[in-house]
Amino acid sequence: MGDQELLDFIYIMLFMVCGFLAAFVPFLISDWVRPRLTNYRKTLETYECGIPPFGEALDFRFGVAYYLYALIFLAFDVDILYLFPVATAFDQVGAVRGVVEVAIFLGILSLAIVYAWVKGVFRWENKTRH
Repeated sequence: MGDQELLDFIYIMLFMVCGFLAAFVPFLISDWVRPRLTNYRKTLETYECGIPPFGEALDFRFGVAYYLYALIFLAFDVDILYLFPVATAFDQVGAVRGVVEVAIFLGILSLAIVYAWVKGVFRWENKTRH
């Protein structure tokens, strides 16, 4: 190996060591400075917005509507991400063509909302516990 190759290798190794230290030193520092608690029982409880937990975790089940809202949000969130490349390329097309293309895209996106509405996804059913 030549001197330049050895120097390049040293630079790479130094970069890797610095990256490792930058990733793991904060964990070590937080472990060193954290308070040592003797009462672990309270710290191992589930935090529920200041309300003391009651019952078991399996006593209450969320309705499927929560998950449907989450999936709809995720789908539209990803769809909205497609608007950013369209906005960056907006100056490369004509004004009318760009507005029409964005309107078509938003129209297709709104059709998904209409479809979910017709299917009753946005209807919240109030169920009582037995």
